[in-house]
Amino acid sequence: MFDTLSDRLTGVFDRLRGRGALNEQDVREAMREVRVALLEADVALPVARDFIAAVTEKAVGQNVLRSVTPGQQVVKIVNDELVAMLGGEGAAPLNLDVRPPAVIMMVGLQGSGKTTTTAKLGKLIKEKHGKKALMASLDVNRPAAQEQLAVLGEQVSVATLPIVQGQQPVDIARRALESAKLQAVDVLLLDTAGRLHVDEALMAEMKAVAAVATPAEVLLVVDSLTGQDAVNVAQSFSDEVPLTGVVLTRMDGDARGGAALSMRAVTGKPIKFAGTGEKLDAIEAFSPDRVAGRILGMGDVVSLVEKAAESIKEEEAEALAKRMMAGKFDMNDLRTQLRQMQNMGGLGMLAGMLPGMKKAKQAMAQSGMDDKVLVHMDAIIGSMTPKERARPELMNAKRKKRVAAGSGTEVQDVNKLLKMHQEMGRAMKQIRKMGGLKGLGQLFASGGMGGMGGLGGGGAAGGMPGLPGGQIPPDMADLLKKK
Repeated sequence: MFDTLSDRLTGVFDRLRGRGALNEQDVREAMREVRVALLEADVALPVARDFIAAVTEKAVGQNVLRSVTPGQQVVKIVNDELVAMLGGEGAAPLNLDVRPPAVIMMVGLQGSGKTTTTAKLGKLIKEKHGKKALMASLDVNRPAAQEQLAVLGEQVSVATLPIVQGQQPVDIARRALESAKLQAVDVLLLDTAGRLHVDEALMAEMKAVAAVATPAEVLLVVDSLTGQDAVNVAQSFSDEVPLTGVVLTRMDGDARGGAALSMRAVTGKPIKFAGTGEKLDAIEAFSPDRVAGRILGMGDVVSLVEKAAESIKEEEAEALAKRMMAGKFDMNDLRTQLRQMQNMGGLGMLAGMLPGMKKAKQAMAQSGMDDKVLVHMDAIIGSMTPKERARPELMNAKRKKRVAAGSGTEVQDVNKLLKMHQEMGRAMKQIRKMGGLKGLGQLFASGGMGGMGGLGGGGAAGGMPGLPGGQIPPDMADLLKKK
């Protein structure tokens, strides 16, 4: 979502870091470029103006200009101000420590993703907070809105309030409260109706529901793709309804990101969650410091580790590590790793979370790569027999031709995958010679995994070993090109 803004800011700061010394004029020129980048990203003008003023005031101080690395100091100041603009350190938690049922009221315009977000939150509350949830649709205007929530409730295994035809929103809210108390529900989620635009009827209905339900949380759901208009919508709701937080949907889209950067400053309320995809588990707590790190190309290793913990079973990881250390890394193991990468969001998502990976990610895009590469690799391995997967050395010309035909790829693609597997095996042998897993850090630092065809780890030059300067090796680029 923040790719364009991140590219612009990275270019500005690369030039600053490349200079040994800075003067006040250098900083002010850089800040003018940052201001233009923010405005082009749809950041609200008052927010961009205040941000630049705060950064400039701190960046032109003598402690910065006379420091050993003034460029790095300026980047740190920008990072700190970005974090402050987005809401401060850490994610803002839901207020669930109230007498049950804790009511969460979802508000927003029609089409912003309220109903799907309600189901996502219901699943999150049940699975991560360990609380019993009940969902109720108060949308009597949009056709099949109540039925949609009921279907989503079945998919996430969260109860929904039975539908009573003709009942109005306030009455539905009362019935939902009574039902929640009778069922000893911890959290009640109310999915309110939306409109195509902010109007008096919409606000009156929400105020009436809030008066009956006395919600602990009133979350405004905003579509990130609406750009600058999302900020106007947030301002309108904030003026009329006692918001406690914001949920941004479609954060995985190609919006310019200004809505997210402006939302906290405009509403004064924290962004609590971000929708990151269409799946019902694609929602995450919005963490300002992590988002700022992604924007400035610093990566988001914490989120990467969390995704790995969610996607990879500890027993499987330990078993794979033992096999790799014992030199038994076969095609089945490679297939397991490829599927884990898919579960964690694919190559683009992973690259975006690693520090210093901006150039590598750009090189991937320029080489015509996308996440279909993981599917193609999986298809190649799936076309092998169990014996061939266990013993890749059996793959002769005849077998390769059969596997290529079965997977819809070319023989050269099969060769490149086999070569990547061999090089990964050699890297594992090198790690064993260096003392097992303890030697892994030394190997990464030395760039010794360069033979892994571009699937290594972060290198000192801001790319990956095997991706010097962020460049994709020719063999890997050919294999990963779109088909």
